[in-house]
Amino acid sequence: MSADELKTVNELLRAANAAVRPGSWDERRAGMEATLSVFPRAEGVALQPFRINGIDAEWQARRDVREDAVLLYLHGGGYAVGSIATHRPLTTEIAAGFDGRVLSLGYRLAPEHPCPAAIEDAVAAYRWLTDDQGVPAANVVIAGDSAGGGLTIATLVAIRDAGLALPAGGWCLSPWADLTQTSGTMTSKAADDLIITPETLNEYAAAYAPGGDVSDPRATVINASLKGLPPLLIQVGTAETLLGDSIALAGRASADDVAVTLETWPGLPHVFHMFAAMLGEARVAIAGATEWANARIA
Repeated sequence: MSADELKTVNELLRAANAAVRPGSWDERRAGMEATLSVFPRAEGVALQPFRINGIDAEWQARRDVREDAVLLYLHGGGYAVGSIATHRPLTTEIAAGFDGRVLSLGYRLAPEHPCPAAIEDAVAAYRWLTDDQGVPAANVVIAGDSAGGGLTIATLVAIRDAGLALPAGGWCLSPWADLTQTSGTMTSKAADDLIITPETLNEYAAAYAPGGDVSDPRATVINASLKGLPPLLIQVGTAETLLGDSIALAGRASADDVAVTLETWPGLPHVFHMFAAMLGEARVAIAGATEWANARIA
């Protein structure tokens, strides 16, 4: 890893934190859009916005990809901010390496739409892919970062519980898996993390949790049974307070007999993949994950 590359990323994060001011949810959403709009998206990836039964969505794909294979992407943002647009720098980088199409989903956000609205939207998109579009479940991978990583697990559990055919796998990027904030790394990594603080997470958790219950397994997915889920890939940086969430999630998956691969990336920040344009390790991680996803699809 280039020390200069990581220094540049960390300086950007410090500047972004200094510019952020508490405000309404709409103001926070606009701030995230403005901050991430400067990041370039991958070249050679075409975009096709559309809606799935009223849910914002976007196809992202190279010209030469298979149409019968899809990576359903669920963006991060604490379940309350973030969008298809904020995550295009990351999702188009994924689309550049995935053998099928990426479907980026703009699920409903809290606090206007608390849990389980996001799960319902993700499952609806999955049903649309498999039932309406004829994409085989075995050719679908579900992925997401931060809150979208937790949502990936919650969606897989909901698919299983509904008796639907399971997708080929789930890829979680720095997942937020424990809304109760009980992990030891919430304090031990606090000085290293330039993005996430326990105070911010508590605010977002209160906005999202169903009925205010942050321990509900639909929100704190390490409290859910993961038995029967497809293989999981978890990638996380070691300079983040949510490191413990990834470790706990991998442990829960292993205890429930789920095949899981946990990758810890030394010194890297929360959802370091977002910095693929300036961080070589991010590009390596995405390339490895898309290779993993390509190997899962039939």
